[in-house]
Amino acid sequence: MLVLRGYVVKSTSLATWKVRYGKIKTSIRNLGAFPLSGSIPDELETLGLIQYRQTLSGMNRIIYEVRQDIIYIHIIIDTRGDLKDVLMQRLLR
Repeated sequence: MLVLRGYVVKSTSLATWKVRYGKIKTSIRNLGAFPLSGSIPDELETLGLIQYRQTLSGMNRIIYEVRQDIIYIHIIIDTRGDLKDVLMQRLLR
């Protein structure tokens, strides 16, 4: 979340970040009520990783997984970012 915050603040403003962060928190709260409402990201579905879902929150994609009654948030990225690149960078770390 800190990387996303830094990017938004640097490219826009702290006020913009606060609005986006509020939308992210609302979207995550909504997942609690409707955990399977998100779609399977195309990039992950082609790899056979159908346990992951996504929900959009303004200009952000929230990638998450539902296991029993627990929701795991894995990545929150800007919608303009390339999910495959982000995942590859994480694998190489």
